[in-house]
Amino acid sequence: MRVLVLAFDPITDEMPGPAIRAWNLAEQLAGEHAVRLATTSAATRTHRAMDVIAVSGPDLASLAAWADVVVAPTSVVRRHPAVAEAGKPLCIDMYIPTHLENLEPFGEAGGPDHQAAVAHQVAVINDDLRRGDYFLCASERQRDLWIGALAVLGRINPRTYDDDPSLRRLIDMVPFGIPGEPPRRVGPGLSEAFPGIDPSDPVVIWGGGIYNWLDPLSLLRAVDRLRTAIPAVRLVFLGMRNPNPDIPEMRVAAELRRLSDELSLTGSHVFFNDGWVPYDARATFLLDACVGVSTHLEHVETRFSFRTRVLDYLWAGLPMVLTEGDTLSEEIDAAGLGVAVPPGDPDAVAAALRRLIEDPPDRERVQAYAVRYRWEAVTAPLRAYCSEAWRAPDVAGPRPTVPPSPPRRTVRLRRAVGRALRGR
Repeated sequence: MRVLVLAFDPITDEMPGPAIRAWNLAEQLAGEHAVRLATTSAATRTHRAMDVIAVSGPDLASLAAWADVVVAPTSVVRRHPAVAEAGKPLCIDMYIPTHLENLEPFGEAGGPDHQAAVAHQVAVINDDLRRGDYFLCASERQRDLWIGALAVLGRINPRTYDDDPSLRRLIDMVPFGIPGEPPRRVGPGLSEAFPGIDPSDPVVIWGGGIYNWLDPLSLLRAVDRLRTAIPAVRLVFLGMRNPNPDIPEMRVAAELRRLSDELSLTGSHVFFNDGWVPYDARATFLLDACVGVSTHLEHVETRFSFRTRVLDYLWAGLPMVLTEGDTLSEEIDAAGLGVAVPPGDPDAVAAALRRLIEDPPDRERVQAYAVRYRWEAVTAPLRAYCSEAWRAPDVAGPRPTVPPSPPRRTVRLRRAVGRALRGR
């Protein structure tokens, strides 16, 4: 099969999560198919087993014509209708519920711009759900969310049900993954990159970006409390600026810097990487840390999220402090590989950090658990789809017509019969 994998983020040394996912999905497919990984942003990385190219919108029509199957991120139908109109089997990756993320405003909460942004995102997602032949999600909880959305749009119908009553041929789970090889040190570590960190210091690491639906402020206050008991504790935020130029610095990132300065933590106990850690260099920083952390707010986005930074922590064998409420935090806590804490509770975060710094679980046990998330394992449903590349029966065939409403007299008669039957 000829497989086109699309990305809308930079495929460079500094890749954000969606680009990392596209890279690894394409890499797994390249072992079995002829793959082109195309991004509408910058592309500087190369791969011996697949073509990696930067394209403009008009180029996508010819690429879609070349492909036997297309794998694309959500918003592809609205952004690049030529891809959807090419008539090729279209797999759409729904692993980020962006409409829920955007409930956290960039500007005025509930204002016209905020309402318009969320409405636009919902419309974009609905375009994808109406057109896709096959969908990916990151967890079973996410799958329930998207099945509900598909049902409302009429995609759960006799044709898709008859095709597969489980609906796995319509939507299946492909979580974010980890590399098959263990992490290894490449280049300078935390103590070289951040003056003020000693190689012996216990370092808490925040592995991803700073977004409004997350809660780095409670973590910062926790470290402020913890430094009394553990003066050498250090906290590093690895990504303050997303490499996608379309994503601005978030409001909470500015609040984070301001609070760190007010608490006199910046440069002594808290350190910010103003850019983004290169993808191939992240292992060194992770291996130098002793605890990985991800804290978030209590809202609907949390329930359906899949915090991809947690996968890097697993890969590096890091014990974790995670806010409860999402799929991975529940899983990590139950496995004894970290501690899940209530949202917005700096004291609970501080206590959990102290516990894991002073009595951490064995890193090899964490890494052994992580094996289930290797890319070659989690991509099995996608590889199966690309080998067959089926069309959804309700998209490929004629659309069913909605019968007209029955006359009012018929409705009254049906209601009368129903009442009579219930009275028996």
